[in-house]
Amino acid sequence: MKDKLKYIDLFSGSGGFSLGFENKGFQNIFAIDIEPSFCETYKYNFPKHKLIKKNICELSDSEISYHKEFEEIDVVIGGPPCQGFSMAGNIGRKFIDDPRNKLFKEFIRVVKVVKPNFFVMENVARLYNHNKGETRKEIINDFQNIGYKVECKILNSADYGVPQVRKRVIFIGTKLKQEILFPKKSVKKYLTVKEVLDNYPPLDSGEESAIPNHIAMNHSGQMLEKMKYVKDGGNRAEIPVILRPKSGDIRKYIRYKSDEPSVCVTGDMRKIFHYEQNRALTVRELATLQSYPDDFVFKGTKISQQQQVGNSVPPKMAEAIAEIIIKMSKNV
Repeated sequence: MKDKLKYIDLFSGSGGFSLGFENKGFQNIFAIDIEPSFCETYKYNFPKHKLIKKNICELSDSEISYHKEFEEIDVVIGGPPCQGFSMAGNIGRKFIDDPRNKLFKEFIRVVKVVKPNFFVMENVARLYNHNKGETRKEIINDFQNIGYKVECKILNSADYGVPQVRKRVIFIGTKLKQEILFPKKSVKKYLTVKEVLDNYPPLDSGEESAIPNHIAMNHSGQMLEKMKYVKDGGNRAEIPVILRPKSGDIRKYIRYKSDEPSVCVTGDMRKIFHYEQNRALTVRELATLQSYPDDFVFKGTKISQQQQVGNSVPPKMAEAIAEIIIKMSKNV
């Protein structure tokens, strides 16, 4: 096996997928994303990487070949966004043909041009059974049409040392004639929210700290009044009826349960409060639940930072996947 396996990161975001592969000794050839603040974060934390700030749809085949030059790419990684679940399959249209899911096609196009030995594609777990499994079959078929054997599984980030239950479908493909492997559970006991967050200095609403991204959101007095009634792991049912919100997302007006892994971190966690402090988690704390290290700094507005964290592949989960690619590469 080569000393350093080489990868390309598509839809790289803030760089959670890249960080996991970097930590396992992979060499980045290039990454691409379109969001300016996401790119700012990526560039700050990976100053030596080649980052292309561009719409992937506008990246031509010849540009892709130019950016990778004469490098043999071992793996292409990425999680293309998709919004077409509600329409696809309901009006006779294939998922892959829904214009809102064109980024899946772009991922496939890059793999076709680059011809890596492997690819890893991540997405939300509901894709696995979407349209009675037809969506999954469409995606696999499209990769098979360009010469790849593909398998997919739903993985839970908590199985790999991430203090969060985050289930994602992972597609792994190879053009080589070998068995496709997936990472096995690597922890005996799940990390809890309290275990990873208790060392951070306590903050009041709106308070700042010297730790990067550890800045508390400034909540309204009305919100703080409601949430003071909610206990560790509790929900809106503990709020007095006269104050209790009558509608809205059931994932709002709750507190993290300190002795369990976190619920899935998303781009908007403003109404899920700390297990004992009367405030939402800071970007730093959310990043910790995603398994980012404290020296990984997020740039842009607070809203953008939360989106960057919520959209990420947890680095520890990415490390587990990287290890599997290394293992399969040894059989090449």
